[in-house]
Amino acid sequence: MTAMENQEKINITTKQLASGNHQVKFFVEDDSKNQYGYLLMSEPKPVGEIIAEIQQRLEKRRMAEKQINPLFPLAPSQEDSNFYLFSA
Repeated sequence: MTAMENQEKINITTKQLASGNHQVKFFVEDDSKNQYGYLLMSEPKPVGEIIAEIQQRLEKRRMAEKQINPLFPLAPSQEDSNFYLFSA
């Protein structure tokens, strides 16, 4: 499946935290399942860059899920502490 075939719609809202970091709340509308999550960023970025980063992290997560082999379990890769994803 190419990236063009899997076009999810991503809506974001950003908020500056007291720490100076920026919290991005995102909602992914997808035909198969809706998801939401948070991305913590140390500096503000343009909306296009934020959405591209979210898409890259979603794809990385999907690829990691596909690599799970029940006969040869691997230690899970270290979770990205700045990226949280939930099913809606």
